[in-house]
Amino acid sequence: MTAKPVVPRELARWDIEAASDYYADQAGEDVALGFIDALESAYRLIGTRPATGSPLYGHELGLPGLRHRKLKRYPYLVFYVDRDDHVDVWRVLHAQRDIPARMQEPHG
Repeated sequence: MTAKPVVPRELARWDIEAASDYYADQAGEDVALGFIDALESAYRLIGTRPATGSPLYGHELGLPGLRHRKLKRYPYLVFYVDRDDHVDVWRVLHAQRDIPARMQEPHG
């Protein structure tokens, strides 16, 4: 199975930078690098099998095609839409945040 490229939007890149900075400041570089490893693992999975993500928030928010996948060992969700030629990553948000409110922010 050929993997599609996984392309994060600008807001997703900001989310990732903020989370990795937080982990580096609060728990050290190893934890921050573990977060990036978990994110890369999720990207590989959604690149090869995008339909495996949950459509729950997509239904709740009225955003057809929006899916999410939880990171292993980290309380973050990757929100994405499967496109014909790539996986479009919208956000990477902490699972305990107000997801509907955060998803209403302008998309980059």
